[in-house]
Amino acid sequence: MINLKTFIFNPFQVNAFVLYDESCDCVIVDAACYEEEEYTQLFEFISLKGLKPKAVLNTHGHVDHLTGSKRVCEKYDIGLFMHSADLPLLESAQVHGKTFGFSIELPPKPRSWLSDGQVFPFGNSEIKIWHTPGHSPGSLIFYMENEKLLITGDVLFSGSIGRTDLPGGDFGQLINSIQTKILVLPRETRVFPGHGSETNVGTEADHNPFLNRSS
Repeated sequence: MINLKTFIFNPFQVNAFVLYDESCDCVIVDAACYEEEEYTQLFEFISLKGLKPKAVLNTHGHVDHLTGSKRVCEKYDIGLFMHSADLPLLESAQVHGKTFGFSIELPPKPRSWLSDGQVFPFGNSEIKIWHTPGHSPGSLIFYMENEKLLITGDVLFSGSIGRTDLPGGDFGQLINSIQTKILVLPRETRVFPGHGSETNVGTEADHNPFLNRSS
């Protein structure tokens, strides 16, 4: 069974996650640490739980979700995995970071690319990967079917959706991604977005103003 631990990192209040199971293998989703105490929080949790990090998975390539990726990957000698369409965002992360007041090291080159429909195994568990462009060209969501858990990055939030006014954003594409990849899931599926509070598929289907025009 997959367990999920949430951290809130950096000035943009990014939700970063550690996913782990009874094998003690784990993956880190969006290693967004920035301040030293944020790295300490993450590293101490992994140490206290006796976890063995296997990968850093990125929901997308915007700099606020990448701030800690280089240091985390180097500490545990693990790779970064993301969608190839967001490679330009990763390569320009330092420049974009300066725009928002971030000073970061260039994130590592991904060890491998993630693709739509791929299953990413770790420990005794697996994560289903779906490509959900719209917020960024390479946005991904991560679904854990047995646990009915979904990490949506900046695709879907509680009561809102990801912005589409950044380079590569597309509103119609984003709505289509949500309708075809998220709203088709069981209503009780718990949704963990890249910012803000937890929600679930049923609540967003019924009440999200961007998805339910009658609400």
